[in-house]
Amino acid sequence: MALSGIQIYKMLPQTNCKECGFPTCLAFAMKLAAKQVELDDCPYVTEESKQQLAESAAPPIRLITLKARDHEVAVGNEVVLFRHEKKFFNRPGVLIRVVDTAEEAAITEKVAAASAYSVDYVGLDLRLDGFVIEAASGDPAAFATAVGAVRASSGLPVVLKSDDPAVIEAGLKVLEGEKPLLLGANSGNWEAMADLAKQGETALGVMGGTLEELAELTEKIQATGVEDMVLYPTASAMGASLAMQTQIRRLALKNFRPLGYPTIAFAGDGGNPARESTLAAHAICKYAGFVVVDTFAPELIYPILVLRENIYTDPQKPIQVLPAVYEINDPKPGDPVLVTTNFSITYFSVANEVEGSGLSAWLLVTDAEGMSVLTAWAAGKFDAESIAKAVKEFGIADKLEKHVIVLPGHTAVLSGELEEELPDWEVKVGPREAVDLPGYMKTVLT
Repeated sequence: MALSGIQIYKMLPQTNCKECGFPTCLAFAMKLAAKQVELDDCPYVTEESKQQLAESAAPPIRLITLKARDHEVAVGNEVVLFRHEKKFFNRPGVLIRVVDTAEEAAITEKVAAASAYSVDYVGLDLRLDGFVIEAASGDPAAFATAVGAVRASSGLPVVLKSDDPAVIEAGLKVLEGEKPLLLGANSGNWEAMADLAKQGETALGVMGGTLEELAELTEKIQATGVEDMVLYPTASAMGASLAMQTQIRRLALKNFRPLGYPTIAFAGDGGNPARESTLAAHAICKYAGFVVVDTFAPELIYPILVLRENIYTDPQKPIQVLPAVYEINDPKPGDPVLVTTNFSITYFSVANEVEGSGLSAWLLVTDAEGMSVLTAWAAGKFDAESIAKAVKEFGIADKLEKHVIVLPGHTAVLSGELEEELPDWEVKVGPREAVDLPGYMKTVLT
């Protein structure tokens, strides 16, 4: 049973040293009980107290890691319902489902293409995380063949899905030394499935149509010694699935340990790609640890991965690029210098527009703590002094024949101040939007 704030307080040093960031040990204890701080933030807690407080200090949702030959994917460890309360820690794994009734060549082709899929999104490499192999045949030999075909084509983690322990065992033998998820424990087979999970030291997926059924099963399975589990709420309707996923997260955050595990959602059960993408989006937002789709197509996968990235980006930590001078299309000494901030989306908006036009430029990226141009200007992080400092720090003047620097249009007010900071430079004001840069460069800078 999780401890209350008062119970935690009694185990703390009670020095009120304030080194944890809180005025009193009681205030820290209350935050620890609410999962809003880490026990390690207290520098004077004893080892004995750490052991006693382990349950209260542990995240309410267990961390589950699937390991394969080349990669691993971790889900869980979440401590909040909404990311602005703190942040989300582990993005849901997006998996592609294959079935063992398909031709081996078709499995190989689908898995190889999905495993190789990669797209650059504002400097981030978006990829899929693994595969679900489903035993639609019910035949251990056919299932083992399908698992072998997947493993021959990809080194990504896998989920083995069947409610027949003999089938799961056949597939598990192909993955010797790996840590897949065994998905299929239910009220009729949980003992045999738990035995397989213990033997393979793997995570076990638990299926149930109600919260009560899931909680009862996890308690029984945990009593056998299996600690790592993933919940599979089998509600088929979108509304029912949303309700169960949300209720599981809420109860887990209230320290109801029988539901304190990541979940898995099968968007591919939607029946068509359009509904599949809707179900996948809803599962990413509310609150699946693994999201499984059947259709591998770039036009379906890309928006799902972008949505996941947007939801699981820390809202308190902007995506940044390294402040530097970036060369676009092999610029020459006579090409202009464009200025922007180190907010990733701002940088890629400018860089992509100029690069796509075939024009050349030097792109000076200043350190604005990851803020966009207008935000940084309003916060005093993007001004004439910081721009001039970046010009001198990166030695851009030594690369040029003529010193022309272009400010973003929204910060035209800085032009006079920048001329004072850089008297040897010609300061120009560019367009407000990145999409207008190519036209501006062709008409104004030539």
